[in-house]
Amino acid sequence: MRHLTAADIQAFEKIYRLNLVNGLPGFKPANLVGTAAPDGRTNLAVFSSALHLGSDPALLGIVTRPTTVPRHTYANLKASGCYTLNHVPEALAAPAHYTSANFPDDVSEFDACGFTAEYRDGFAAPYVAESPLSIGLKLLEEHAISNGTVLLVGTVEHVYLRDELLRPDGTLDLATAGTAAISGLDGYHAVAPPVRFGYARPGQPPVPL
Repeated sequence: MRHLTAADIQAFEKIYRLNLVNGLPGFKPANLVGTAAPDGRTNLAVFSSALHLGSDPALLGIVTRPTTVPRHTYANLKASGCYTLNHVPEALAAPAHYTSANFPDDVSEFDACGFTAEYRDGFAAPYVAESPLSIGLKLLEEHAISNGTVLLVGTVEHVYLRDELLRPDGTLDLATAGTAAISGLDGYHAVAPPVRFGYARPGQPPVPL
C-alpha cells in the first residue's frame, strides 16, 4: 500500500494536489445552490460540500471557497439571508457542472446552463425546477476556517420532493430520485439502491432490512 505523508502532499504540483485531496473524502452529494442578488439577478452554483449538522432543529451546512475573490453565491446569501439546495439529477450532471464556470456577474447560470429558476411560497431564493428534491434554507451562522474557507450553517425552512421519494419511516429513496453523487472535482456518479441495516447494538450483528 502506498503511503503519502503531509509533506508529500504539500510537495505535489497544485492541480495534482487538488485532484488528490478533493477525492479523499469519497463520494459527496451533488447540489445546486440557488441565490438571488438584491436587484433580482439569480445565481446558481454546483456544490459538493453539503453536510448534515443536526435534526432538531434541522440544520445543514455548506462550505464556500475563500472569499478573497468575488463569490456571487456567498455575496447573495449574505445579502438576502436565504438560499436553496437542489439535488442534481444524474441526467443533468453536465449542465450542473457547467455552473462552475466563471460567468460574469450579470449572467445568470440558470439561463446560461439551461435550468429553470422557480420561486415558491414567498421564499426569496430561487429553486431549480428540474430538481427532484429541493430545500430552502435561512442563514443562521458562519464559521471561518483557517484556510480561508467558510462553513455556512442554515436552518431548513422548506423541503420539496416527489411523493415517491419519501419512505414511511422518513428515509429518502435517493436512488429512485436519480440524484447524482460527486467524486473529486469533476466525477459524477449514478446512485445504486442501498443496503440498509437496522439500529446497531452490541452483541447483535447487523441484519439487512
